[in-house]
Amino acid sequence: MVVAALLFALMGVFVKLGSATLSSVELVFWRSLFGVVLIGVPALARRQRFATPNWPVHLRRGVVAYCSLLGYFYAIVHLPLSTAVTLNYTSPMFLALLSVLLLRERLRARALAAGFAGVVLLLKPTLAADAWLAGVLGLSSGLLAGWSYLQVRELGRRGEPEWRVVFFFALVSTVGGALLIPLTGDWQVPDADAWLAIAGVGLTATLAQLAMTRAYKVGSKLFAANLSYLTVVFSTLLGVGLWGEPLPPSSIAAIVLIVVSGIVAGRR
Repeated sequence: MVVAALLFALMGVFVKLGSATLSSVELVFWRSLFGVVLIGVPALARRQRFATPNWPVHLRRGVVAYCSLLGYFYAIVHLPLSTAVTLNYTSPMFLALLSVLLLRERLRARALAAGFAGVVLLLKPTLAADAWLAGVLGLSSGLLAGWSYLQVRELGRRGEPEWRVVFFFALVSTVGGALLIPLTGDWQVPDADAWLAIAGVGLTATLAQLAMTRAYKVGSKLFAANLSYLTVVFSTLLGVGLWGEPLPPSSIAAIVLIVVSGIVAGRR
């Protein structure tokens, strides 16, 4: 899981690098297309079955996860890397809240209150700097990711294999990008630097997914989930080291509150 966390942080770095010439919508499209190829081609070679009676759930999950990814990439492009990643990693808090509202699971009120206090503390300087849209979209990506995880649970209960869950998410996101790009007018032919960023985003995202899947399979799920928050730590270090992003004490306190809240809220 440490490897997966580092790879997810590096994905954020490549998104920022790619944003010099590509929009966040284009970056999501290329990242998703990369996943379709890397997962779909081996599945075809092994003659695995793509047809499933659970396609409505796959479609719903794919749309929600695609919207989450759009918000996340937009936040990465327009906010400090540590801020964008931390906002996305509010997903366990939203998952816990949605589980209470929809599944009647037990509420961990103190953990959630502390976490959302951290969100307010983290966004306060961001909103004052006229980056409110990126902040709202980053937080929305956490909410939508939490909702997406609920649907992944449902697919798991229905016996859907992991590769098909990831494949249909990538497929829906690719189609969504192909439809959205003409509407935004963002399309352009990537130059050499953009292709390097695209390859970096696609490769790190795919390898991170594989490493994360293996971590959950061979180790303690709770321990792996806790280690996943190292992505926030790695992203903070990379943002400071590569771009000299400011890290005031209030941001450090907010990140700690959100991470601890997510760990506690994710316990059963």
